[in-house]
Amino acid sequence: MKKRDKIIYWVATLWLALGMTATGIVQMLKIKEQEGMIQHLGFPVYFLTLIGIWKLLGAAAILIPKFPLLKEWAYAGFFFTMTGAVFSHLVVGDHPKELFGPVLLIVLTIVSWYFRPLERKAILAN
Repeated sequence: MKKRDKIIYWVATLWLALGMTATGIVQMLKIKEQEGMIQHLGFPVYFLTLIGIWKLLGAAAILIPKFPLLKEWAYAGFFFTMTGAVFSHLVVGDHPKELFGPVLLIVLTIVSWYFRPLERKAILAN
């Protein structure tokens, strides 16, 4: 793996983990703004706890060594959660600025996944 690719991977991965950890904690704390937003999007408030826990577990999964299959699941979960957030904001007619956070996390998820080193990839045998 080239040094440039390794740097891209770690920068994207650390920012992704930081973003997911920060938003996961805020969601688990059920701050009033988060409760209002999740209800505005049409979801029950308990989704905040569920999404927050999964984000924290996913952030840990992409950072710890080994467990490549677990990392694939974490990346998929991040991708589905953030594309779901974008879709939800679009459906309720939110201002495009509401899409910035989820779109940024989607980009970081894709970049981190794409540039991950071989030892962090799930290689499936035929």
